Amino acid sequence: VQLQASGGGLVQPGGSLNLSCVTSGFTLDNYAIAWFRQAPGKEREWVSCMSTTDSRTWYSDALKGRFTGSRDNAKSTVYLQMNSLKPEDTAVYFCAASDNRTPRPCNKDYGMDYWGKGTQVTVSS
Repeated sequence: VQLQASGGGLVQPGGSLNLSCVTSGFTLDNYAIAWFRQAPGKEREWVSCMSTTDSRTWYSDALKGRFTGSRDNAKSTVYLQMNSLKPEDTAVYFCAASDNRTPRPCNKDYGMDYWGKGTQVTVSS
């Protein structure tokens, strides 16, 4: 089982990035895919969760409206489009998978079965 996040980088405030989470080794339809982030010196923070059965997506209230999730089943990939980025969005972003067959909160670390390595997002002028 693998999840690989990519697409991070350095962007100016107000800019956009589209993160990708490529999955392999499991049936994507059986898993919700969540995004978390962790800024230096801070606890890991939940960003969003996408149900891969119907693509419903939930977002942290603080980020709603700026971030949008999507998926491409053919590529086993989930995306996180981030717009209007702010310096406080600077963090390492992780994608994680939660087995739908064992319902658990998709907005909590303990609800995840698998984690990918993160991708660094830096928002700075």
